[in-house]
Amino acid sequence: MFRIIKWLIALPLGAFIFFNAYVYGNIITYRAVAPNKTAFMAMRMRQFQSEGKDVALDYRWVPYDRISVNLKKALIASEDAKFAEHGGFDWGGIQYAIKRNKQSGEVKAGGSTISQQLAKNLFLNESRSYIRKGEEAAITAMMEAVTDKDRIFELYLNAIEWHYGVFGAEAASQYFYKRPAANLTKQQAAKLAARVPAPLFYADNPKSKRLRNKTNIILRRMGSAELPESDMD
Repeated sequence: MFRIIKWLIALPLGAFIFFNAYVYGNIITYRAVAPNKTAFMAMRMRQFQSEGKDVALDYRWVPYDRISVNLKKALIASEDAKFAEHGGFDWGGIQYAIKRNKQSGEVKAGGSTISQQLAKNLFLNESRSYIRKGEEAAITAMMEAVTDKDRIFELYLNAIEWHYGVFGAEAASQYFYKRPAANLTKQQAAKLAARVPAPLFYADNPKSKRLRNKTNIILRRMGSAELPESDMD
């Protein structure tokens, strides 16, 4: 009996250690090398295939300086106003999310920062559970410890899902506006940022009033969006 208990503890612990060692190795690699594909992309493409949808992956990596400042500001304004100053976690947002989850009785809100969203996109999936959120937090802490903010943001900008099979700023800019990500206007950037929390919903509902309203809110907030230091030069 004791041996069984020992194995029941050792197996998940070993899997946890192995997975996090794998993740850490990739985090180090991604400081200089662009991912070929993220775990979230792979998961999403498998989902489309299982649903019988003929969707091709459109993922085009571009360096940080070839992405419009407008889009950077729009995403900061929309997703994580404190990105430039926090260490990966917005504790106020987390407390609010915990309160909402307690009220609903399930994990609905995550309080996720850009760093946490990137951790999910690179290595996890979209499941909502406290175990997944815990793993996301561990990955976020590792990433913030060894990766500068510009690189985290660059990875994030290139990994975001924007439509069926469309990932990253360049692919999204070309898909929606037939122009490179470097040339996005404020209006275009705000509308792209507004899609981020629910890209497939907005893909199916492109004239959603919610999308228009959120775009206008982001436009108003963009002026005060604080970018990482290198963008302030």
